[in-house]
Amino acid sequence: MSYEENIKKLDLKLPNAADPVGSYIAAKIVNKLLYISGQISMSENGELIKGKLGSDLKVDDGYKAAERCALSIIAQAKKACNDDLSKIKSCVKLTGFVNSTDDFTDQPKVINGASDLIAKVFGEAGMHTRAAVSTNSLPLGVAVEVDAIFEIN
Repeated sequence: MSYEENIKKLDLKLPNAADPVGSYIAAKIVNKLLYISGQISMSENGELIKGKLGSDLKVDDGYKAAERCALSIIAQAKKACNDDLSKIKSCVKLTGFVNSTDDFTDQPKVINGASDLIAKVFGEAGMHTRAAVSTNSLPLGVAVEVDAIFEIN
């Protein structure tokens, strides 16, 4: 089954691949690696998913926010591959940043939202290395930000 078929089967809707709002690019291909800049948590209707895990949001809220980041990562990867996800050979690494309180320690459970979604869409090729990092603040007050590295054909 193709990645596109998986997306349809899972009833996922990719957001528009947003253009950067700063001094960087959304994606860059270097040799056979595709780097996707950090994607922030945005709801299906385009609203920012804001808040701090451990005070404003629960782990499940963060998990869902991380899933939304993963959808944006896939959208950016698709755009960078000229709308052809079959060019993706594997997901190499995700790095997830969780806006959280000092005593919050479930960052890995939050970033599982992104990891699980990437694995569902890309199957075995979606298995990746990862870091799940706590931070005291993220841009625009969002709850989660995730970036990615893919190997491409």
